[in-house]
Amino acid sequence: MVGATLCGRPKDVVQLTNLGNGIGEITMQDTATKNGFSLALIEGLRAAFKRVTQGDDYKVVILTGYGNYFLSGGTKDELMQLVSGADSDTNAAAPVLDLLHVIVDCPIPVIAAMQGHGIGAGFVLGLHADLVLLARESIYTTNFLKYGFTPGMGATLVVPAKFGPFLGAEMLYTARNYRGGELAERGVTCPVLPRAQVVPAAREMAQAMADAPRTTLVKLKQMLTANARAGFYDQVAKEMSLLIATGNQPEIAGRIEARFGQ
Repeated sequence: MVGATLCGRPKDVVQLTNLGNGIGEITMQDTATKNGFSLALIEGLRAAFKRVTQGDDYKVVILTGYGNYFLSGGTKDELMQLVSGADSDTNAAAPVLDLLHVIVDCPIPVIAAMQGHGIGAGFVLGLHADLVLLARESIYTTNFLKYGFTPGMGATLVVPAKFGPFLGAEMLYTARNYRGGELAERGVTCPVLPRAQVVPAAREMAQAMADAPRTTLVKLKQMLTANARAGFYDQVAKEMSLLIATGNQPEIAGRIEARFGQ
């Protein structure tokens, strides 16, 4: 381990660690929000990814959380602001959508080591990584419809792409919680491991990848993601328009108030 840098404010909730051999590890640790999309976490992720994409120091980046949490998605206040009648555009979602660009547009491969729970937009954001590892004990959910609005963050593209069209559609339509172990039994192709093994396995994967030159990895990623990126942000914009439209239904605020955190 070469060194660590704290990124974000006011509580330094994102840590970038240089593992050596061109591998960076970004750890999200906003314990106050259980890795919700706080401004500190968003700013920390921006700063960390900016650091790993500058220059030639890094070839691969691992994204992970702390303890039982990978990424919890929007906070209650953010959801209420997003779907309020006062917000007729995507301004409330702009900081989170910026994170989507940070992950999707990262030129080097990203490994999401989802050792903990992935909730809603937080889970979807992790799925946009190039490689994903899940924990058997953790909960993963695309819970948008639980609150009554349609999915965002590119969920309608990435969830079926990562888990297959049937299971992906089921996850989006039912909005229920899935343990990693159940997803493994359902045949998902990404590694599903005991929680304690997720980050070590991601590091081992990164070491194998980092044997290649950085330029080669960048070019390979461009080839592998070319089809998925075609029209991607147009689809995201359509998702957000639908999310705002469905979120403006009068009962949505009550659903968020009653169901958030359940």
